[in-house]
Amino acid sequence: MNKFLDVSKEVKDAIRDGKPVVALESTIISHGMPYPQNVETALKVEQIIRENGAIPATTAIIGGRLKCGLSREEIEHLGKKGLDVLKCSRRDIPVAISKKIDGATTVATTMIIANMAGIEIFATGGIGGVHRGAETTMDISADLEELATTPVMVVCAGAKAILDLGLTLEYLETKGVPVLGYGTEELPAFYTRKSGFSVDYRMDTPTEVAEAFAAQRGSGLQTGMLLANPIPEEFSMDADLINTAIEKAVQEAEEKGIKGKESTPFLLAKVKEITAGSSLEANIQLVFNNAKVAAEVATALSKIR
Repeated sequence: MNKFLDVSKEVKDAIRDGKPVVALESTIISHGMPYPQNVETALKVEQIIRENGAIPATTAIIGGRLKCGLSREEIEHLGKKGLDVLKCSRRDIPVAISKKIDGATTVATTMIIANMAGIEIFATGGIGGVHRGAETTMDISADLEELATTPVMVVCAGAKAILDLGLTLEYLETKGVPVLGYGTEELPAFYTRKSGFSVDYRMDTPTEVAEAFAAQRGSGLQTGMLLANPIPEEFSMDADLINTAIEKAVQEAEEKGIKGKESTPFLLAKVKEITAGSSLEANIQLVFNNAKVAAEVATALSKIR
């Protein structure tokens, strides 16, 4: 066990006993929405995972310790502290540990902590990817490189729609990361069910997904796997509305010179503002849906092992 890692007793026992466990990130708690909605959402996601037969393992860095499986008090702490919590990707982990500070885990960092603890399934909203204009800025999320090197399945609603989805898929193909569509042959675009881009393979049941992941692990491949799960139809946003909002947000970010790790939070907040909050509700609902599917896949995986 990594000397900087603390795994909760519930999660540790579940892993030891071969029970299904689903990892969760904490950026959505500290940076995704205001208090107390952030805490309420995080606890609801954990509840959904439990209702579907798995154990939730929310991750974070607290006081310089890598945490896998947070208490309600720790979730509350992150929610109240909000934007004062450092958003931590792979590059930030050493400093967060050495300075003993709090960190909210991104997709990349959650994959790292999950892999350290022995958790193979992770549910989130959407992954980072290749940003629009990356051919000149080289702004590419560390999430993609983590998927290329860390053997964890990420269940999401596709890459965030503020990104260049075509280039994101090209990057994942180059790195050998399978992109599976859950009940779809088309990559979902976070807020909407369609993007115009095809996934690599369609899977229709948790068992199908679990068998593909088990084959990846059993063959010795050390890449991750992406399961793209479309937002439920009733919460899907109008494509023209959301695309217009994204274009306005991207333009404002360029005008203000916002880049790097500040880019995604700014763009999501701006889209929320332009859509009068409807994008945030869609975001919450797709996270709930991903948590359910991730728990079902984790349960199926535990049965075939």
